[in-house]
Amino acid sequence: MTISDKIDASLCNLFIWVAVRQIFQSHPKLHVSLLWNLLAAVTILGQARPNSKQKLQSNSGLQSDCAGNLMRLSLDKALAVGNQLEVEALNGTKQIVLTPSLAAQCGYSMESDPWGNTRLYTSLMACYVDNKDDTTFNIGLRLKMYSQSPSDVVSHDVMQACSYTRWASREILCDRNFMEVSNYIATPDAEAKGQTREDNSKMNTIPEASGAAHGIWKMTFYTPEPVSMVLKEAEQAGYGAMMTSNRLVMRSPYNTAETYSEDVAGVPMEVFRVSAYYKAPHGLNVMNLAAACPTGGVLFTEAVISWHVPRRVTPLIDGAFKIIEMHMGINGQRLDKSQMATLGYTLSTTDFHIVIEIPVGSPDGYYKSHAPDYQYHITYSVEPMLEVLWRADNTQDDTRYKVLFPITTPLMPRPPHYQDNTVPEDRMFSVHVGTFIHDVELRNITFSTGVLTVDESNARGCTVQEHSFPNGTKSFSLKVPFDADVVLKHNPEPLVTNYFLPLVFGFIILPEETPFAHPVDIQASLEDVVLPTVTGNCDDNLFYVSVTYGNQGSNFETMVGPRQLTADLAESYRFNENGTHFSLIVPYTAKDMAFELLTSDSVRARLDMLLYDPINNWVLADLYLACNFPLTTTTCYSNGTITALAVKVESVPNLIPSWLTLRDQSCKPTFSDDRFAYFSFSADSCGTTRTFFDNYMLYENEIGLYYNNKQNHNKQNHNKGAAYTSPIDPDYKQTISCYYVVNDTQSVAFIHKPRNNEPAAEIGSGQLMVQMMLSHDSSYKLFYQADDFPVVSYLRQPLYFEVALMQSSDPQLELTLENCWATLHEDRMSLPSWDIIVDNCENHDDGYVTLFHAVVSDSRITVPSHVKRFSIKMFTFTQDEAVLRDEIYVHCDAVICDVNSRADGACGGQCVQTAGMSTSRHQGIKGVKREQRSTDSKHHRRLSSGPILLLNNGSKL
Repeated sequence: MTISDKIDASLCNLFIWVAVRQIFQSHPKLHVSLLWNLLAAVTILGQARPNSKQKLQSNSGLQSDCAGNLMRLSLDKALAVGNQLEVEALNGTKQIVLTPSLAAQCGYSMESDPWGNTRLYTSLMACYVDNKDDTTFNIGLRLKMYSQSPSDVVSHDVMQACSYTRWASREILCDRNFMEVSNYIATPDAEAKGQTREDNSKMNTIPEASGAAHGIWKMTFYTPEPVSMVLKEAEQAGYGAMMTSNRLVMRSPYNTAETYSEDVAGVPMEVFRVSAYYKAPHGLNVMNLAAACPTGGVLFTEAVISWHVPRRVTPLIDGAFKIIEMHMGINGQRLDKSQMATLGYTLSTTDFHIVIEIPVGSPDGYYKSHAPDYQYHITYSVEPMLEVLWRADNTQDDTRYKVLFPITTPLMPRPPHYQDNTVPEDRMFSVHVGTFIHDVELRNITFSTGVLTVDESNARGCTVQEHSFPNGTKSFSLKVPFDADVVLKHNPEPLVTNYFLPLVFGFIILPEETPFAHPVDIQASLEDVVLPTVTGNCDDNLFYVSVTYGNQGSNFETMVGPRQLTADLAESYRFNENGTHFSLIVPYTAKDMAFELLTSDSVRARLDMLLYDPINNWVLADLYLACNFPLTTTTCYSNGTITALAVKVESVPNLIPSWLTLRDQSCKPTFSDDRFAYFSFSADSCGTTRTFFDNYMLYENEIGLYYNNKQNHNKQNHNKGAAYTSPIDPDYKQTISCYYVVNDTQSVAFIHKPRNNEPAAEIGSGQLMVQMMLSHDSSYKLFYQADDFPVVSYLRQPLYFEVALMQSSDPQLELTLENCWATLHEDRMSLPSWDIIVDNCENHDDGYVTLFHAVVSDSRITVPSHVKRFSIKMFTFTQDEAVLRDEIYVHCDAVICDVNSRADGACGGQCVQTAGMSTSRHQGIKGVKREQRSTDSKHHRRLSSGPILLLNNGSKL
């Protein structure tokens, strides 16, 4: 079959050429079958379409020019994208479809980037080129664009005339899909003059081996073993061979059976060697031809591509030679030195190589994104050209060596980075993700609630923007309000909110639509929690409480007293809620209220409310509201009947009201529950006493808790599992008094003068702090707090004091009580006063002897020498048999001593005076002002207790 037969047969076949890149470096010979490289399977269709309508269009978007021994045609992506492309060679009135194999055999090649920008190269020695004496070359191509509809075809005809006269004796062209060599044919002048142009032009159609008077007869290929073929066999094997008026041309695709690989100076090369036998007027001639084209030799760094070509291509050079010209180019076009310098290109030589260096990212190439294993990578592609002219020594024969060499870097990982630009005070997440090259698009974002497209994200208030940069890269930004439903929240502290925004950005690479993703987790903390608040007030019977929600809403639990506020309890407390707050109205007699203090005409009740976070067990807000409510506890009737109401107060938590009795323990409550005991008795029963005065009679009784009585109850109820108070629990005593006056009756239960100001203890100043506290009992485990004063005590009831050096662990220091005394007023120097401790010792003139108590180490006290304890019995001041006041204050002067130095008498230890020495300086109410003590502020401390209230006004000192 001749070439003409092959062309006719090719019209009956459909060829689909799929865009494939990056294969030439590892498998360069595959270019024979993978020639046309267009975006998204832009194809060449070789099947005739008899029903299609052809429309000739202008050549807008097409540009052709001549580049030495090549014609170059550029096709803009606007023409190729979305279309199928068919290329035909125009030869007179014939149109020959260029299939991949025919293109490699005839000297045509094509390169396309992924976006459809396409370049077609045609050798001036290609088939179907109108060759005029090897000086003028007319090339005709027809480009057919098939859109979605097969019947709709747009055609573009390109005619380009090129003139080229600088032929070397030997021209070698290495293109992407073929190797071509042409040698000058030397003929005698006489024979040359007898040749006609008509005969020469006909040879350019690759004549049959037996049909040309002066054509190619056969060829011997060296693989390197010799293999002989006649012209027809060589054409069937894919080789091209022809003769022009002055040159013999041989062409071979890569990776054929008759080519071989050879390592030249460390660079792999594809070698094509053949001896061509051709007929000439004077007989049969033979010509040796060879081509060697590099298939490797590229080194890569992140910044530079280095292409190494052997300086001495040994398959082409036998002896000494000299390089006459050396040029670098891009995309088949030469560059001058100034252009190379501007772009940063270099062309240099070493002993063994010619080296071209190209910066990665130069504008003559392009970047492409990839996502192997869904990880973002990029490559950079560029097509340099090397053109070298050398001459063998002792001859005028020269060789022009031209290589077009597409290069693509290996995959370079470019994991996306994100920048968190969030300013928490703006309450807006702001994140940038990048950078990417221009073929990456953001397709969707996965939030905690699901996947949203970019448009959906913007519609939901999550602002997505694309940012382009001058260097051709891009990034994407996302802004999400803290309050968006896609944001997760957590409170590590009561006032702090941690905001979390987990994201997965979903990208695609165009035009292949290859997906990849990048996860990003950002968080921000902000002290933005507004806690709920509780306020309240009282009237004569009720507590009114209002709870205002914070910015976390009603996300908390409520405790009222010891119980959680359930729906049933809220209903009983008249719960009302309106979305921003809720309110309660609570009777002071409710079970959850605490009674603090009972007076003759009122009871002080307290409402405790706690708002807490049940997950973290945080207290968010609390309210301790205490109010005095009118309450008559004793009623005296004119017929002698007396009624009394006893109330369980907070200071006796284990009290069971039913255990209370009058002095006569057989007189029990007529009614009782867990909080109240009600007594009704006559004035001449239950141990009531009577006292006569000038104008009135006084009847008195006492409600109390007697241990013998409790023990009897215990014996009677030991099987009932009831809890009972122990002898160390506080006694409960409530005095009942009725004054009967002529024609008048009144009742009192306590004699008490309400305080006007909160008591305040005087604290010594300096580097060391000393504190005086009043204990509930001799165990010194539980102490009265500032809010507990005035403390109520009975006459002769012990008062237990503790004075301690605070915030010091130095065992070389000792605390000593120098003087302690009692006054009626808060002023420590006021009169009258009574000495309790004088010169480190108890006052032996006092009928109620002061007792010192030993101090030992325990979990609270680590240095016993820092603590002093003493007790006195409760008393009151009288004058002329009258009680001056029902309150006393206790004051002390304390000295901090160095245990290693006893020079100061005050530091000689507690109680150092000699026996028989008077211990009282200013006793009674002699009206003498206590001396102002001169103390060193570095060692002495002055302390005072809060007021201590006497419960029984009838007692005297």
